[in-house]
Amino acid sequence: MSTAEVHSASPADAAQFGRETGSGGQFVRQPNRFTDRVTRDSRSAPGEGPDDEGRWPVEPGRYRLVVSLACPWAHRSVIDRELLGLQDAISLAIVDPIRDERGWRFTLDEGGRDPVLGIGFLSEAYLATDDEYQGRVTVPALVDTKTGRVVTNDYPQLSLDLSTEWVDLHAPGAPDLYPEKLRAEMDPLMQEIFADVNNGVYKAGFATGQRAYEDAYDALFDRLDVLEDRLADRRYLMGDAITEADVRLFTTLVRFDAVYHNHFRCNRQKLTEFINLWAYARDLYQTHGFGDTVDFDHIKRHYYLTHDKINPTGIVPKGPDALRWLTPHARG
Repeated sequence: MSTAEVHSASPADAAQFGRETGSGGQFVRQPNRFTDRVTRDSRSAPGEGPDDEGRWPVEPGRYRLVVSLACPWAHRSVIDRELLGLQDAISLAIVDPIRDERGWRFTLDEGGRDPVLGIGFLSEAYLATDDEYQGRVTVPALVDTKTGRVVTNDYPQLSLDLSTEWVDLHAPGAPDLYPEKLRAEMDPLMQEIFADVNNGVYKAGFATGQRAYEDAYDALFDRLDVLEDRLADRRYLMGDAITEADVRLFTTLVRFDAVYHNHFRCNRQKLTEFINLWAYARDLYQTHGFGDTVDFDHIKRHYYLTHDKINPTGIVPKGPDALRWLTPHARG
């Protein structure tokens, strides 16, 4: 292809996800399709579907959380499930980190089918819920095992609901990840982290225009600088206790040097070159529910083998050395 042909191609033609690319080459994430909730005030009886406001009843053992260990959005709910002690209340399904053209696959399970849902692809649950769905199939997805329908793929609300709606099933001594007295400060902080960091790395990595990439890059590192300063005099983002804000920031930080710095061209500096953010990230990694839910093999193979527009060779980097995450952090 000639230089002229390259320059004349539309941003969508060059994008990893053409439907989610704006006219200026900016990545525009698709909205979450399924936004029902599992709540304590659902008017539905146990075993029933949602009430007329889309609220499903809280029931231990009824719902299956489908995740990819590679995905930062899904990783949030995995961490929350561990921290809150909901392992027996909500079962976990893990998809193959490598997607094909049909999306997330259950090829890690015997026979290539999820043993509870009986499906080979998460897309089957999506289509069972909306037979006209044509968007990208995403994780996490909370699926009702009675009907095979997707309750929600609304990952930010799902994480909050694990903290606030499943409280009767929390383990004794489970942390309050979304304290009511801190929400007025937490909510805008988490929105800033989402816009500039969590989604910011994707806006840089999936950009197909120079201006779109540079805008995302600048916003990302401006926000990381602010967070670096914030963590200079406090152990966690909200003070001396872990909250949902830390969960949301961690899932991006733990992928930063392994994926985002190189693969998504977020290369002003590595996480290991931030004094406070790097120590903070190690502190969390060495806390139960965080590091023990990280799978660097799944993370690297997913990003480097499924984003063929960005990494057409399919070569997966060997590094960085994961043992560095276990070095002392001096924040305890």
